[in-house]
Order: sequence, then structure tokens, then C-alpha cells
Amino acid sequence: MLQNYVPILIFLGIGALVGIGAIAFSRVVAPSKPTPEKGSPYECGFEAFEDSRMKFDVRYYLVAILFIIFDLEIAFLFPWAVVLEEIGMFGFLSMMLFLGILVVGFIYEWVKGALEWE
Repeated sequence: MLQNYVPILIFLGIGALVGIGAIAFSRVVAPSKPTPEKGSPYECGFEAFEDSRMKFDVRYYLVAILFIIFDLEIAFLFPWAVVLEEIGMFGFLSMMLFLGILVVGFIYEWVKGALEWE
């Protein structure tokens, strides 16, 4: 019964050895030259600031939401395109409805000026 798990254990062991080996190799070969620039926090293109409760412009969040919406759109379009012949007209119309809803949201963002930077 346990013989069924031997290939899995071998696979996990080899994976662990490769991971540990890569980390050990990078520690030995890579030079360690820490600088203040390398150690400083990076905040989305801003200079680092002291107050963590600083208010951000809401447009950053709107752009993030737009990215998520269009990322999901692409994630749904690839499998849909692969099986389009099998699902027929109902699948086509369903996807057109989905894309229409996304376009309405995009037009709303555009009209509200969320894509305009000052």
C-alpha cells in the first residue's frame, strides 16, 4: 500500500533538493553588496514616506479594478474560444452579454474620468 506513495516522495525529495540547491548556489556565487537603495522600501513609484496612513488617490484603486476586470475577461475568453464550436449560438450570445456588461462598466469609468491623470 505504501509503495504507491514512493514516486510522490521521490518527486518531493528531488524538488526540495533542487530548491535548496538553487538557494545555496546563489548564496555562494552571488556577491552580497547591500546599499541603502537596495534596502529601502519601494512604494508603487513613490518615494518612501513616514506615515503609513497617508491617503491615496482613489484613481489607483479604480485602475486596479479595471485591471482585474480585463484580466478576468481574458481568462474567460481563452477557454470560450477553444470550445466555441461545441457550445454553439447559446455560448456565443452568453459571451456577448458578458462582454457587453464589461463594456458598459468601461464606458462608465471613462465618462466619470477615472482614466484621466492630472
